[in-house]
Amino acid sequence: MHNPITVVVIDGHTLTRYGLIGLVGADADITIVGECALAADAPALVGSARPDVVVLDVSLPDADGFQLARQLRDRHPELGIVVLTAQAEDDVLFRALENGVSAFVHKTAPTAEVLGAIRHAAVAAASFTATGLAHALARRTQIAQVGLPAVAGHALSPREFEVLAQLATGRSVPMIAASMFVSVSTAKTYVSRVYDKLGATNRANAIMTAMRLGLLTAEVDVPA
Repeated sequence: MHNPITVVVIDGHTLTRYGLIGLVGADADITIVGECALAADAPALVGSARPDVVVLDVSLPDADGFQLARQLRDRHPELGIVVLTAQAEDDVLFRALENGVSAFVHKTAPTAEVLGAIRHAAVAAASFTATGLAHALARRTQIAQVGLPAVAGHALSPREFEVLAQLATGRSVPMIAASMFVSVSTAKTYVSRVYDKLGATNRANAIMTAMRLGLLTAEVDVPA
């Protein structure tokens, strides 16, 4: 018999938190090992409970949930992070992508989708999945006010392409540095070069541009 997926729930709304605990805990393959309401309590809880997955709200009483997600991602590279939100804007989804989240789920999503996000996060913490990602990328492309950058003469080097691929899976700069056996400073330089060549200002911009150029595909590198 395989071990159940262990989960910590972080949500400032008591009813929502315990409702989620009841929903998730009812699944035989998932076990709740901790819960809290505040971002300030989360690092110690995660450090002691050592869950496979953290499920957290975007809007916490004492902090931005995305800031907490980034903090947890940098401290625990193998931790699955599922973000729940009541906000449907595309920008919120892209913030999740930018901050190393494993899965992004709307609070109105069916139970099966929430459980599926947790299972995905447990086995593929470094990748990103969100229902509607492909459509959000398409909408962002349609409203873009600038054309594609002229990268034909400034092709990515093999190392830069490797960095781009890792950015697309949500890995932080320290994680990229470790996987490539280079210093964090060198990894930052590679990331900066990728951004410059793609005419991007951040991770989400770089990924969207790379997809438009055919350098990445939504089906493989960033699951929709």
